[in-house]
Amino acid sequence: MALLLGVVALGLAACSSESSPSNTVNEFGDDAFAAARAECRSGDPVASGARLQITTTVAPITSIVANVVGDLADVTGIVPEGTNSHTYEPPPSVAATLATSDLVFVNGLVLEEPTKDLALQNLRDGAAFCELGTAVLPVTDYLYDFSFPKEGGKPNPHLWTDPPLARKYAEQVRDVVMLMDPANADTYEANATAFIERLDALDAAVRVATDTLDPEQRKLLTYHDAYAYFSMTYGWTVIGAIQPSSFEEPTAKDVADLIRQVRDSGVKAIFGSEVFPSPVLEQIGKETGVQYVDVLRDDDLPGEPGDPEHSYLGLMQFDFVTMITALGGDPSALEALDVSDVTPDRAEYPQ
Repeated sequence: MALLLGVVALGLAACSSESSPSNTVNEFGDDAFAAARAECRSGDPVASGARLQITTTVAPITSIVANVVGDLADVTGIVPEGTNSHTYEPPPSVAATLATSDLVFVNGLVLEEPTKDLALQNLRDGAAFCELGTAVLPVTDYLYDFSFPKEGGKPNPHLWTDPPLARKYAEQVRDVVMLMDPANADTYEANATAFIERLDALDAAVRVATDTLDPEQRKLLTYHDAYAYFSMTYGWTVIGAIQPSSFEEPTAKDVADLIRQVRDSGVKAIFGSEVFPSPVLEQIGKETGVQYVDVLRDDDLPGEPGDPEHSYLGLMQFDFVTMITALGGDPSALEALDVSDVTPDRAEYPQ
């Protein structure tokens, strides 16, 4: 079947009220949610006066964790920014970092399986392994689409691009570090409260900015479907993604069909990745006369480590301002946000 058929049928379903049917309780089992939450809380508390050693995977998770723990713990990211996190194979040297960790935070939902395997092989007794996405999203709410078809067994894992779900990540991080380092629980709670206030402000700003868009322009055609949960929350529609689950390029017929779809949709812009340029999307933009914006990023933070905008909040502000502006809306509510970290970010972000 051509890619377009999968895009139309699954892309629209991914953003409808029917996108989370009860039969999504499949190979994950209906207890995956509870099991993941229990696993997050399975670590032994650190000794009084000891610093938590925390390992994380993708940069948005590293930034969320860093905002909650501040300077009370050592946070080390292991997935380089700008890397395809779906296919990243950690080098053997990462095993040493994992072996000294008290706590490992990953996204889960089958995003970082090689890293997960390496972690489970090397974690010491008493360390905790926490799949944030799996621990905050019930199995019945998993989304499947063209990049992540249900028959492939991998749900869309990009929960963090949806601010309310990122809030759940921060709450989960807070609860776990308070259990593992009870001596600093009050500080962790205060940091999380301050960070969640900024997440709530981001959520409100996205809603205000979305309301400035013509409802017919709240549509996304992207290189990779990283915005399915975001789209469901804010009433957008994902009309397609160029990258299918096989990571192969679409055929010439697929491209022709997508060109027709873009023309029919009337959308003003289509979006590519700053990290993974797409000649196909560029071609579609040229042939339809639609603006091609190739700067979106889903797990590569803006700027460099240490820069004010190098944060989860900075990433989301950048992406949402880019989308709203290109589609003809007013991004001023988003531009007015304070996206700085609530605590000093001393985490290590591999480049």
